[in-house]
Amino acid sequence: MADNVAGEKKYVNLVSSDGYTYPILRSAALISGTLRGMLSNSSNFVEARENRVELKQISAVNLEKVCEYLYYNLKHQNNPGNIPDFDMPPEMALELLVAADYLDV
Repeated sequence: MADNVAGEKKYVNLVSSDGYTYPILRSAALISGTLRGMLSNSSNFVEARENRVELKQISAVNLEKVCEYLYYNLKHQNNPGNIPDFDMPPEMALELLVAADYLDV
């Protein structure tokens, strides 16, 4: 994996409760306040050293949607115009709301 100028990895691995790994851009992951704290170089968290975050409370199906949202947010964060709605199946709404609260997004 390529490194950023600051020596950080360009990608981080998010691991679901059922063991699926989702490599995502570090810049997308850092949208989450929780992940930002865990991955900070100034923290003593093992996640920062290993560049891997295990999210034992989020299933693979929900973590995939969370990753989609992080990329959606990254894409539209500097867009002051009309931002399209984020597509979210109603049956996932409650679980995604809990995940969003935990991840601070």
